[in-house]
Amino acid sequence: MRVVGEDTGPEPADWEAIYRTHVAPLYRYVYARTGNKPDAEDVTSSTFVRAFPYLRPGVSEAETRAYLRATARTVMADIWRERHGVYTDALDEETLSVTHPDEPTSVDVESVLATLPPHYREVLELRFLRGYSIKETAGAMGISVNNAKVMQLRALRRAAGVAEVPAR
Repeated sequence: MRVVGEDTGPEPADWEAIYRTHVAPLYRYVYARTGNKPDAEDVTSSTFVRAFPYLRPGVSEAETRAYLRATARTVMADIWRERHGVYTDALDEETLSVTHPDEPTSVDVESVLATLPPHYREVLELRFLRGYSIKETAGAMGISVNNAKVMQLRALRRAAGVAEVPAR
């Protein structure tokens, strides 16, 4: 985004146009990640409040959308940290695709998955290797969404007990 020192941001008419253009897509983006309406509404409104001073009229919609999404990821990370006392990095999709030396390899992941019961392995493969939503995972497995959530939690706990990735 283009940030100019003394500028106070868009004029009210520009702000309204930016808001009307981006509020629904941003809400859907956030809702897909939070999974519930109250959190999605809170994150969406907090995102606009936090982003407002830095938004500039005249930039492309793609730039504005990207900035709002990045801000929303940061807001979600802040909320997660506040609620759960867990520190997370607000990562964008590009950062997630970078391989780091300390990350487990596909061999590490496969060896951990091989130790799990078939239903635990399946839920983790669908959710994290294939990128299914919890609802899609439940549908693919023929179980309820709540059952899929519980099964995912148990599978992650079991996998965490098995997976001690050695330092490289």
